[in-house]
Amino acid sequence: MNLSATERSTLGRKPDRAATDRADLHAVLDEGWVCHLGVVRDGAPVVLPTAYGRDGETLYLHGSTGARYLRDDELPCCVTVTHLDGIVHARAVMHFSMNYRSAVVHGVAHRVHDPERHLHGLRTIIEHLTPGAWDHARRPSRRELAATAVFALDLGEASVKTRSGPPSDDEADVTADLAWAGVVPVRTVTGSPEPAPDLGGHHRLPAHLDRAGDPVDHRYG
Repeated sequence: MNLSATERSTLGRKPDRAATDRADLHAVLDEGWVCHLGVVRDGAPVVLPTAYGRDGETLYLHGSTGARYLRDDELPCCVTVTHLDGIVHARAVMHFSMNYRSAVVHGVAHRVHDPERHLHGLRTIIEHLTPGAWDHARRPSRRELAATAVFALDLGEASVKTRSGPPSDDEADVTADLAWAGVVPVRTVTGSPEPAPDLGGHHRLPAHLDRAGDPVDHRYG
């Protein structure tokens, strides 16, 4: 399936960097851990980093029920996820760039009131952070559930933009060749799990964390 092409989701600059396959959107979202949620609060834009999780064509977000901007059942918003893959060093400073993959989702997130879906949304978020953690740790209590709002955002209106490869220097700068040019790769990896200082000595590293620290895989699982 192709991505939507609305006025908001159509790239105005560097349209050749746009990805059109919905699978590209899923890949960017699935590899990230933190999204930036943009909302308007008291007439001013606010961008908040937060955890999220995807289930099919739905993105689940969460927050405190005490937050003013989460008290309504509908939340107009914009969600972005970005992966930095490299710093691009060009021969001319104006051609310095970054190699990246980014997704932008527009829409109205809807508050989840159904108890089963509310729990499902939270599980989706936890399992996105660390697959297997939901069945390992204690489930949320009624009080915790009441204090946590879950919103569902449809992925129908979204765009994906990427850049990869070497610098795009002017021909004259390439000919002069007066400065180093290339790419410095950037990678995000997990380290070895560090137990809490008050953890009982009888605990062993759970199976779902066995691959933590693996430099090949960006995510647990």
